[in-house]
Amino acid sequence: MKRTIVLVSVIMLLVLGTSLLSASGKQESQDLVSTDGPLFEESPQTTALQDGGIEALVSLQNSFRAVAQKVLPVVVEVDVVDIVTQAGRRSSSPLDFFFNQQNQNGDREFRRNGLGSGVLVYRDGNRVYVLTNHHVAGDAEEITITLNDERKFTATVVGSDEKKDLALLVFETRENVPIANFGNSDTLMVGDWVLAIGNPLGFESTVTAGIVSAINRQSHGGAGSTTYTDYIQTDAAINQGNSGGALVNIYGQVIGINTWIASPSGGSIGIGFAIPANNARGVVEDLLTKGRIEYGWLGITVGEASESAREELSIDLASGGFVYGVVEGSPAAKAGILPGDFITKIERKELENSADLTVTVGNIDPGTTVEFELIRDGKQLEFPVTIAVRDEEKIRSSANPIWPGFSVVTLTDELRARLNIGKSVGNVVIGSVDRSSSAETAGLQAGDIIAQIDGEELIDVSDFYRLINRSNLKDVELKLNRRGRELNLGIRR
Repeated sequence: MKRTIVLVSVIMLLVLGTSLLSASGKQESQDLVSTDGPLFEESPQTTALQDGGIEALVSLQNSFRAVAQKVLPVVVEVDVVDIVTQAGRRSSSPLDFFFNQQNQNGDREFRRNGLGSGVLVYRDGNRVYVLTNHHVAGDAEEITITLNDERKFTATVVGSDEKKDLALLVFETRENVPIANFGNSDTLMVGDWVLAIGNPLGFESTVTAGIVSAINRQSHGGAGSTTYTDYIQTDAAINQGNSGGALVNIYGQVIGINTWIASPSGGSIGIGFAIPANNARGVVEDLLTKGRIEYGWLGITVGEASESAREELSIDLASGGFVYGVVEGSPAAKAGILPGDFITKIERKELENSADLTVTVGNIDPGTTVEFELIRDGKQLEFPVTIAVRDEEKIRSSANPIWPGFSVVTLTDELRARLNIGKSVGNVVIGSVDRSSSAETAGLQAGDIIAQIDGEELIDVSDFYRLINRSNLKDVELKLNRRGRELNLGIRR
């Protein structure tokens, strides 16, 4: 009887448990199914943070949105095809006739595709002009422009400037095309917000944000960099394909043309460079109004001054460019600038170094008279100089000689010890000799030690420039020591 009661009790418990589990399962199922509305509801955007910081972030985000919407339509994709000739021997395979273009010399021509960016900068009737980099499209055989809205146009090169790495393209259309607004790049300051817009690695209409990391950066000879412009440095991401695209400020104005990056890997590490808009604008204006690019020319050889020369010439901590030589008949010669002068300012603008001097002079309109400030014999002097047009062919031909045609440095005790040179030999040594100069013609060589000029002994480089710059000087007699052998050589001015 007891076993029966226990068995019945166990069965009742099992039934009750099953019922409870079933009821629980039904309840859970009911809870999941009975949910009203979407599974993930969008929470309302709120400014509930007590410190109000969210308002600043929202404002910044809205600003970026507005700038992107304004500028994206004026930045285009530039697809190019270059014809590359590869030298080689003529192949005997008949298949080369069908699959390779080959001239009679056995050279082969290949089509090489390239990609970059550009900015819509000007419209004249049906002609629309696009600014990009020279290294993107300056030598291209075929160019296709793709607008932000996917419209495509065939373009040609109006003109190209390798020195600033800029090229101006043109295509024709009657359709409406937006044109970029340019800003004043001279007003930029380190820390300003900027956006970089272009087509990195083929990802069209890409926008990246950053700040101006530095201004007035000079070229260090890296890939894509040139010597006739300074650069805006930014940490906004720039990659291959961004070249020729726009660097814009928070007002949606183009303040730079993205050009190159510094990177050990070839990818962005936050060190990108753009040509300032004011420099780029001058190239566009020259190409449209003159059909060519004109650079200002002063007519000097310029570089940095050594520490010993700074002390001996009373330059001290001044910044600027040291004049090693002056081209006969040049604007510098006509104005009275002499070898040994240290140029510190142009039109009251302080010069950072010799590269800054080169860039500044190059960007002055030929025919313009500007004020130069320099240090000579420890004195501050001013000279008005009328800048001329830089004629590359004339410069390469050395039609006008450079005076004196060589550079010098003072022999320090360290140099004497290294070269095993006694103090009685002389104090000033020739560092380099300009090609096609009267100094080269006379036979001067780097390493020659100058003991005297016209019978006067030289103590340091200040004596050298004092004697070499005498106004009545036509012929100069130099007493030299060349590897222990004494020489007397003359150079004619």
